[in-house]
Amino acid sequence: MFGLGLPELGIVAVVAILIFGPKKIPELGNALGKTLRSFKEGVGQADDESTQKDKDKEEEQTLGK
Repeated sequence: MFGLGLPELGIVAVVAILIFGPKKIPELGNALGKTLRSFKEGVGQADDESTQKDKDKEEEQTLGK
């Protein structure tokens, strides 16, 4: 995972706890999860729209011939 081993992840966790505090970490994790979920949904919608446009173009070409 990004070339990080267990010691490095431990250091990152300790620094995060020192900066944000143990009570704030779950809130930050929840916010990050929601953000990633909405980003994935947005990317999925964009993919669906581009796929639909490609299908429409193919249909136009087929009907035009």
